[in-house]
Amino acid sequence: MLRWGILSTAKIGIEHVIPALLIAENCTITAIASRDQSRAAAVAARFDIPNAFGSYEEMLDSDLIDAVYIPLLTSQHVEWSIKAANAGKHVLCEKPIALHASEIDGIIEARDRNKVLVSEAFMVTYHPQWHKVRELLAEGAIGTLRHVQAAFTYNNVDPKNMRNILAHGGGALPDIGVYPTVGTRFVTGCEPKSVSAKVMRNPTTGTDNYATWRADFGDFEMTSYVATEMALRQEIAFHGDEGWMELTAPFNAGLYDADTVIVHNKNHSEAQQFRFAGVNQYQKQVEAFARAIAGSDEEIFTLENSVKNQKLIDAIYRAGESGVWEDV
Repeated sequence: MLRWGILSTAKIGIEHVIPALLIAENCTITAIASRDQSRAAAVAARFDIPNAFGSYEEMLDSDLIDAVYIPLLTSQHVEWSIKAANAGKHVLCEKPIALHASEIDGIIEARDRNKVLVSEAFMVTYHPQWHKVRELLAEGAIGTLRHVQAAFTYNNVDPKNMRNILAHGGGALPDIGVYPTVGTRFVTGCEPKSVSAKVMRNPTTGTDNYATWRADFGDFEMTSYVATEMALRQEIAFHGDEGWMELTAPFNAGLYDADTVIVHNKNHSEAQQFRFAGVNQYQKQVEAFARAIAGSDEEIFTLENSVKNQKLIDAIYRAGESGVWEDV
């Protein structure tokens, strides 16, 4: 059983990752830390976690944990991923692990020097629906892939929310733009060559509240948009010369109906469905992470993969500013 420490009492940990760890077959939570001892104690009591620490440093110094889950503010991910690795702990850090690709180099150095596993928490890459899409594309289920189209939006105008605070790493691209890019790269095994984009910012918060881009992957194109101040929507479709496929709940899987991959033939006369009911992608993620630490040949989202994905996000920002195509 991999012994986990939770570094902070953030909402995503409480709502998704802690419950997933509690039902994971090879994980146990032995500690949680907060800068506020009372908050750590309250969450520990709620989930029956045996140890509550009043500082992050104290938990990292403890021999009660083997691995750390980090759901801190985005702007703190690099700092605490490195500190946790230097403490000899394995690290699963919420996305985005950094706000610039170059910042990930320091985490890689700490990972290698301390011989620990560090991974960015892209739970979608552990969901079987995405593995099915990758398999179908490889089999030629829709012929030759020509275009990927994606959208991910929500409406959050709370100025106190971290997603709307620039200093905390807020913005549409860091928060949700990373998902269409990761998903596309994951199932195709391809990397973008260049990108054009339009990025708009909220005049009050300074965060990007809308971004749209066109990425050239060589053999196919990707067009996508993300927003933090639009009606809720998420979709992704892969279009080939012999058909196309879509995911009904590509990113927030489990919040809608059963997660489903639908494959349409080119005449729309037939559609094949692959349903994945009851899948907890956060549970899949932590179990895979624990198996990798135990020595299994597990497919984990690597920091090298994180660098490639963040390079695309960085290029989208540059293209939004320059108004011309930018190399990734």
